[in-house]
Amino acid sequence: MYNLTGVRLLLNGLCANTTVKSLDLKGNNLRTMGAEALGKLLRQNKSIRSLTLEWNSLGMWEEGFSFFCQGLRANNFLQRLDLRNNQINHQGAGELAIALTQNNSLQELDLRWNNIGLLGGRALLNCLHSNKTLKRLELAGNNVPGDILKAVEQALNHNQDREAILSEAQNQVNILSKEVLSLKDEKNKQFMDFVDTVDKQKEERARSEKMSVARVSQLQEALDEQYSIMNSLKTKLQMTEAALALSEQKVHTLGELLSAVKQEQNSVAECHFRELQQQKQEGADRESKLLHDLSAASEKNLLLRNQVDELERKCRVQQDQLFQVKQDLNNTTAELKLRAVEAEERLEMEKRRFKQSLEDMESLRVKEVDRVAQQMEASERSMHDRIQRLEAIRISLDEELSQVKAAALAERGRAEEELIKVRSQARLEEQRLEHLEEKLRLMTESRDEAQNCCLKQKEMVAEAQAKAKQLSLYADGLKRRLEELQQYVDRKEEEKVTELNKVKVELQEQIGHLEAERTAQDGLREKIAALERQLKALSSNHRETLLDKEGEISLLLEKLRMKEAEISRMREEEAQRASFLQNAIMAYVQGSPLGTHSSRK
Repeated sequence: MYNLTGVRLLLNGLCANTTVKSLDLKGNNLRTMGAEALGKLLRQNKSIRSLTLEWNSLGMWEEGFSFFCQGLRANNFLQRLDLRNNQINHQGAGELAIALTQNNSLQELDLRWNNIGLLGGRALLNCLHSNKTLKRLELAGNNVPGDILKAVEQALNHNQDREAILSEAQNQVNILSKEVLSLKDEKNKQFMDFVDTVDKQKEERARSEKMSVARVSQLQEALDEQYSIMNSLKTKLQMTEAALALSEQKVHTLGELLSAVKQEQNSVAECHFRELQQQKQEGADRESKLLHDLSAASEKNLLLRNQVDELERKCRVQQDQLFQVKQDLNNTTAELKLRAVEAEERLEMEKRRFKQSLEDMESLRVKEVDRVAQQMEASERSMHDRIQRLEAIRISLDEELSQVKAAALAERGRAEEELIKVRSQARLEEQRLEHLEEKLRLMTESRDEAQNCCLKQKEMVAEAQAKAKQLSLYADGLKRRLEELQQYVDRKEEEKVTELNKVKVELQEQIGHLEAERTAQDGLREKIAALERQLKALSSNHRETLLDKEGEISLLLEKLRMKEAEISRMREEEAQRASFLQNAIMAYVQGSPLGTHSSRK
């Protein structure tokens, strides 16, 4: 009695235990209370994997053994059960079969040296149709027919094959899962490498954009300086145009003086011509009166001498005026030379200032580069947020560059228009000079006519010719001065064009650098697209391999189904054979003398 209570207490204590893996209760005569305690233990304990109950006569106590079978049915952790020499009959075997139909963990069951018999063997064979985990079942010494033992062995072999196939499939699944995980790791590594490359490319792009922004600012400053130089050149051109306007005014005044002198000479020549005609008429009329004519001629000669004196005095006055005009022209030329020297000095000053500003800009650029190098570490964190802003700034800078180009083209057009205006004015001056030359030619023709008409006025005409030659020389000097001014303007225009070409070349170089950066960015984008395509191809290949593996698994499952169908068919055939044998045995028993003797009793 004390032994049973101790076993019951032990089993109740093991219900909540999680460390005991194996329990051996061999030869303890557990009876009904022990069997109920064992059933409770199997329902509640989740750690015991092996249970030995040999020599306990559990089959004698039907109620206790039924509780034990119920606990076994509820347990899903026990793997080995030893029930040898427990006097289990066919009813106990039926209870065990019912428990085994719902148990999914038991792999080994030892029922040797019991009293199961034919009915118990059939029950156990029938439970193996639904139980797929039992691999070993020992039924020796139970009066079970050989065909049932063979059928049980075949079912166990089928379970073992099924377990092997499932283990292989599980191994393949594990291998595939490992491969998938490795592929995922490789993909993650590739993706991280790709992200690192993209980050590096973004950093390089940000650096290049910073460099381009700094270069554009330098170009903008250079353009501003060029604009200031253009403005200074414009002021100088305006000064030269003012000087040319003054010289034109002086030339115009000289032309007016020449026209006045010509008019006076023409009037004097007409007066002389009229007087000569009158003298001819009077000489023809007064041939008879020579004495009176001589007196009149003497008086007329006196008058003519007085007139000649007056004309000489007027010519001297005109010569003085021409001398003053020459002095004024010399003064204007000296002033123009001084202004040209001052303009050259200003140009040199501007060049020096431009060189100084370039040196200052270079020093500022060096300082700015150092400061930017120091600020690079602090600004790397905010570069990702500023990429879009820099893109917008780059677009605006491109627009500003286009605007600057348009403004430069407009300034060039204006300068060309001003040059065209200056050239048109020079052409007008040439036309005026040609007109003056035509007038001088007409004056020479009138002088020749006057020489043919009046031989006495040859000296005055010669002096007028000398004056005309001097005026022509002066006009030639003015032409040469205009040509020099035109050459000066052309040189300035060439310098301006060269400066504009330099600016254009620098802008084209900047544009080339920007285009190279764009091509590099396009190449990076193409690399990214190629990497994405490779990732897609790898994913498609992995999907195909997974699909192939799933197809193989489905084929294996189909083979399993076919094997199970064959096993079920074989079981049915074995059941039919067993029924035939049972009928034959029953017929044999009934027909034997032992059967008749038992019937008589």
